[in-house]
Amino acid sequence: MTELTVLVPAYNEADGLGDFHARLAAVLDTMPGTAQVLYVDDGSSDGTWAAISALGAADARVTGLRLSRNFGKEAAMTAGLDNVDADAVVVIDADLQDPPEVIPELVERWRAGYDVVYATRRVREGESGLKRLTSKAFYRVMEKLSDTPVPRDTGDFRLLSRRAVEALRQLRERQRFMKGLFTWVGYRQTAVVYDRHSRHAGKTHWNYWRLWNLAMEGITSFSTAPLRLATWVGVSAACLAFLYGLWVIVKVLAFGDPVRGYPTLMVVILFLGGAQLLALGVIGEYVGRNYAESKARPIYFIEDRLASRGDNRTGHARE
Repeated sequence: MTELTVLVPAYNEADGLGDFHARLAAVLDTMPGTAQVLYVDDGSSDGTWAAISALGAADARVTGLRLSRNFGKEAAMTAGLDNVDADAVVVIDADLQDPPEVIPELVERWRAGYDVVYATRRVREGESGLKRLTSKAFYRVMEKLSDTPVPRDTGDFRLLSRRAVEALRQLRERQRFMKGLFTWVGYRQTAVVYDRHSRHAGKTHWNYWRLWNLAMEGITSFSTAPLRLATWVGVSAACLAFLYGLWVIVKVLAFGDPVRGYPTLMVVILFLGGAQLLALGVIGEYVGRNYAESKARPIYFIEDRLASRGDNRTGHARE
């Protein structure tokens, strides 16, 4: 058992992994207690696993997991949390946007009695104005819609105590939004504010389409507000259509209607049809998630394992 494990999910990070580990190792060298670094290769198509193996040969603190394919960052983090044995776990990306130098402050807050210490971004360097705007809008929408308060401007960079990790291991849902799950488990939580840097090497794998899907995952996983919205849109559309129908009847009885009603009819049909399609789309999102959960497939499979020196365990697959 180690006191601290640093969990690093990595996907096609071969170019920057060496620089990341050099900075991380320099930080760990200054910290008291025992530490371990667990890299999780999320089915990379470059030399990420070879780079992790090389780091393991040079640094006894390095261990690794290689997933059988690219399951996504949420699954990679889950695999890492399932395979750590430490008093505290720090989750951090390998692109150096989240500086390893913040880790001692996270550990200090943990020693003060907090179970979850999340790093909140004060500055987001290297991101476009549109990216910052959409990110800010997402966190505020989640804040309004969800009963689980997801901290604003906060990613996956955080420290988790042993009991927080053990609680997360019990959550085996397939549609995973880890930022929400980290908060949902509760316990004592606090924030550390830091400046996020530009990506050190390579390019981000999070395009706007993937970010949109992640946002949908978060909203539908932790809020039923869209279903209520669809209901109210349908009720509002029905009421407006009913009132308009009464107005048409009164108008015809009182004044007659010499004008043909084709344009009006088309407006009403398109309005009601659009409201119905909106409601069906929202309901479909939730039905699709229930379908995925009902299949109960494993969250990930492990293809290979890089054990710490003196540890001869072999790789295995887990949910």
